[in-house]
Amino acid sequence: MKLIIPTMEYEKEIQAFRQEFLAEGGSMDGCGSLRRQEQVCDWIREAVDYLREETCPDGRVPATQFIYIREDDGRMVGAIQIRHYLNEYLEKYAGHIGYSVRPSERRKGYATQMLHDALSQCRKLGLDRVIVSCMDSNEGSRRVILRNGGIYESTVHEPDAGINLERYWISLD
Repeated sequence: MKLIIPTMEYEKEIQAFRQEFLAEGGSMDGCGSLRRQEQVCDWIREAVDYLREETCPDGRVPATQFIYIREDDGRMVGAIQIRHYLNEYLEKYAGHIGYSVRPSERRKGYATQMLHDALSQCRKLGLDRVIVSCMDSNEGSRRVILRNGGIYESTVHEPDAGINLERYWISLD
């Protein structure tokens, strides 16, 4: 398994990942605008824009988008986004990291390993701890966060989505 910055080389896998989520109706956390972007090249272009402060959209923070590829068959099993720092909304609700695993690849340990691998990337960004959140009803994501050293801080209600989010800090030292 490896984290990869998305490129057009993975266009078919990214599109298949997106279509599977759209068919399942699940949220696509950590995927940026992939749900809205019908053209993979537009999503990749936006991911590149998010990498630098000067090209990041107003009101957003720089972020690095990764896809999680199974090396033996090239299948995209997940996506994860690392926000380089927090704004008010991210600090209160979404955190430094958002991630999703392809519905057909869940319950195989990919999310735990993907988050573990992303934490190494966070260290490279100079972060010493990160906050990760999950819906209070998402037992699988809660376990992923706990397996990666998450320490529960609080549960908050996100009014726009009408959901309760559990917030966990992970130390990177």
